[in-house]
Parts: sequence; C-alpha cells; structure tokens
Amino acid sequence: MEEVVGWLQSGGYAAKVVTAESGKRHIVTNSHGTPFDIFTPGCEGGRCASLEFVVAFACKGKFDVSKLNEWNSEIPWCKAYYDEVNDPSLDMDIALSPGGTYESLNDQFLTWNRVLGTFIAKYDLR
Repeated sequence: MEEVVGWLQSGGYAAKVVTAESGKRHIVTNSHGTPFDIFTPGCEGGRCASLEFVVAFACKGKFDVSKLNEWNSEIPWCKAYYDEVNDPSLDMDIALSPGGTYESLNDQFLTWNRVLGTFIAKYDLR
C-alpha cells in the first residue's frame, strides 16, 4: 500500500493511507478535484494482486439512475453504480498480478483519469 502511495506522489498526486473504523486500511487521493479511494483486495504478505479505484458522488437522490445503463453499455473500463438513495459511484479494478509493471499501472491510471473526467463532465457532477 505504501508503494502505491509513493507511486501516486511521484506523479504529483496527494495520497495517504487511512484506516477506517473497521480497522481496514485504504488509500485516499484525488483527480479532477474529486477525492476517490483505492482499495487493495487480495493482499497476502504485504503484497496486493489488484487495486480497486472507487469514487462516490453525493447528489442527494437527484441523480437519474437510468443514465447508468447507458454509461455501462458505452464505457468498458469503469462501471457505474448507484446506492440506496440513487447517488452514483464509479469503480475500476486493476490487476497487478501476475507480472504487473509500473508502465502498465501508469497506462491504466491514465484510463481511470480520462474516464473519471468524462463521467464528471457528462453528468455534471462538480
């Protein structure tokens, strides 16, 4: 997890590890002025086989969830969901194993940033 924070910081992103009330740790960073979380499922011995980027938007239930079907059918890399009050969220999973490289991680992070910016602009989530 600390390596991921270092990688983000070397790219000019503010990033830190936080601990939730449950005791689970994850990374908080931001892009396009929007904070998002990075979770590390499947970790063993301090090494993680994947990353999950997740962002949630508080729209106070005023988001038209029918828009998410259109999004999910058009954009293959990041999937959009909604919560119990129809607030949207976006996530992207990145496999790091076997053979993940920083070059691949950089490429996938560029995809996340591009798609996140598109999602924010398309649905006016600023």
